[in-house]
Amino acid sequence: MQLPLEITFRNMDPSGAVEDKVRERAEKLDRFADQLLSCRVIIEAPHRHQHKGGLFHVRIDMTVPGKELVVSRAPGDNQAHQDVYVAVRDAFDAARRQLEEHTRVIRGKTKVHEVPPHGRVRQMVPEQDFGIIETPDGREIYFHRNSVVNGDFERMNPGAEVRFAEEMGENGPQASSVHLVGKHHVTG
Repeated sequence: MQLPLEITFRNMDPSGAVEDKVRERAEKLDRFADQLLSCRVIIEAPHRHQHKGGLFHVRIDMTVPGKELVVSRAPGDNQAHQDVYVAVRDAFDAARRQLEEHTRVIRGKTKVHEVPPHGRVRQMVPEQDFGIIETPDGREIYFHRNSVVNGDFERMNPGAEVRFAEEMGENGPQASSVHLVGKHHVTG
């Protein structure tokens, strides 16, 4: 970290043991994320007027180049947060996950969810149990009645939108797992 770690206690006396635990966890974050510029930790005890069942709140503000990451572990209903060490652990675990995600984004390693191939039914040949899908790029993909999911072969008409898995067949590309788009809007 370029700036020193800041630790603030609210509604409680400072604790050397808790501060040591925070410093230990912050050092691990700093080793993990070399781009960590600063880290501020606020540990808040329940208000003094509460007699029992008070849960600790931990907030961690981290600065990385061009961005501020904030973890706010409000205790909610997590009774484990009656223990300040558990609240600190959970907050730093969440901070590590945020730094991991930020690092993946920076490095361009975010998950990419590929859109399944899709197209429109160009031709149906029900008497021979097959049809042809035309993809947006103009390719023609063969599909068989048995490749259509949920028995929707009878409901398919030219122009119907479909998504599918593409594989290579004996005579070229063919579709498997053909789904009629909008099928979940069943009309009786």
